[in-house]
Amino acid sequence: MLVQIIAFLCVLGIAIGQILFKLSANSLEQTGHYFSPKTATIFFIALIIYGISTLAWIWVLQKVELGRVYPLMALAFVLVPLCSYFVFGEKFSTQYFIGISLIVMGIIVAVKA
Repeated sequence: MLVQIIAFLCVLGIAIGQILFKLSANSLEQTGHYFSPKTATIFFIALIIYGISTLAWIWVLQKVELGRVYPLMALAFVLVPLCSYFVFGEKFSTQYFIGISLIVMGIIVAVKA
């Protein structure tokens, strides 16, 4: 059970990292350079989260077969758009949410197999 929780936290870390990378890209667009305090800070935090998530993922892979746990990574395809909807106000069509639902169902089927 702990391995599955850590695996989910890895996926969550990847999703948060993506949102932070987008925030740093937005900041870069505003400031015009990578080394502005705001841009550099957001980017550095994203890298730290990605790094910790990667180390945790390696730990997960020591405990579980890759084929068993990797389908959870597809959750990032669900979490990132949901976060971008709330954080950036991005809009998605109904068809897009149908696709997300299919991904979730696929993850459930793959993990239960």
